Amino acid sequence: MSARTATRRSFRTAAATAVVATVAGTVLLPLSAYAAPAADNHGALKMTMGAPAPSGPLTRGGATETFELTATNTTDKPSSFHPWLLLQDAGASPLTQSDVVFKVEGGLNAPATESSIGQQDGEWQGLFRPAGKSGGEGFEIPAGAKMTWKVTIGLGKSYPSTNGDFKLTATSYSGEVAEGNTASLTFKTDPSVKTGKLETAFKNVGDCKGVPALQCREMDVTYRLTGDGEFKTALYTSLGAYFGTDAKVPNLQLEMLVNGKWQGVSTADPYNFMLPTIPAGFSAASGERVVHLRTSFGPNTDFKKATDVTLNAGVALAEGNTTEFSGAETKFQLAPATATTSPSPTPSKSATTQPSASPSPSSSTTTAAAATTTTNTKATGATGSLAHTGADSNTGLYSGLAAVLVALGGGAAWLGARRRRATRA
Repeated sequence: MSARTATRRSFRTAAATAVVATVAGTVLLPLSAYAAPAADNHGALKMTMGAPAPSGPLTRGGATETFELTATNTTDKPSSFHPWLLLQDAGASPLTQSDVVFKVEGGLNAPATESSIGQQDGEWQGLFRPAGKSGGEGFEIPAGAKMTWKVTIGLGKSYPSTNGDFKLTATSYSGEVAEGNTASLTFKTDPSVKTGKLETAFKNVGDCKGVPALQCREMDVTYRLTGDGEFKTALYTSLGAYFGTDAKVPNLQLEMLVNGKWQGVSTADPYNFMLPTIPAGFSAASGERVVHLRTSFGPNTDFKKATDVTLNAGVALAEGNTTEFSGAETKFQLAPATATTSPSPTPSKSATTQPSASPSPSSSTTTAAAATTTTNTKATGATGSLAHTGADSNTGLYSGLAAVLVALGGGAAWLGARRRRATRA
């Protein structure tokens, strides 16, 4: 892999995981900025969750439910506690902070408490800490003791129609709760929703008609929503390009078929392109949405022979929680054109079957030509981050995350799975 390619991949990974973020005024730093928590904190606590009251399904903008959450120190030493409530398996759309009502109260055998919502890696996560403390402090539970809080949960009016029942899991982000000692509750929603996902794929990748092999590649990017409901906001697609060998000027050209004509997608960044926005309201009833693309090296490319090209499409909500949640990847070889050949101006697909769709969004690095480009469809129709909380302020959030992943091993694998919701084809 070339140095430039490696750099691009590292940059995109860092951006996707929101390494530096802010919640409740607290700046979060990279994993390397913290030491791991004390070993005697690992696995000290056991979590239990009482039955919610009142019982019954949650409705959007309706009544909330409250349950007791207890952390018990099973060891003969004091233990810190950095609470982490993870909302899982809700449905196709990422959740914003306002989509779920969340509140935590102390007062039983726990001190006064403040709560907040984090969205590290785009997920919805409930956090709480001692009242009046900064976002870098947690609780301390004496040896053999326990603390109990009242947790209130509900659905906001904006809870996506693509999403339904969800599981809420109670653990800690600093490794104080071991595998098997977490606790969870499943909350039903009304109306009941058949949940699905947004499927993004590259299809029909091959040589362009009338062009020498490898000098032009044509493909479709397709979108399909399974399950009920529709997306309440528009969807953005970022297309990243990576190369198997290094070149100072790759000069990759990307074109889109619009009303039977190939139209260039311009960009000031040779490694990133923005595809047309999918308007709000995209649903299963909309059918499969198709964007026809072709790509080649321009006359100014530094590539002298065929090289591997990888295109990565990442999809995100245009508003609110803008972490990529769906995507696909394709890899092929591309060669620079010879002096006597160039991509054919004639599209290889029939223009009569390609109705126009929505324009591409404008951006600071995209020219007007790209901003006015439209896509083609086969059918039409219908941030924050985790905060480090509590009294042991020398223990950082990301050290806690590292401890969970390293110390718990397989027990933390499901946490990693949550960070890979976007399926790469």
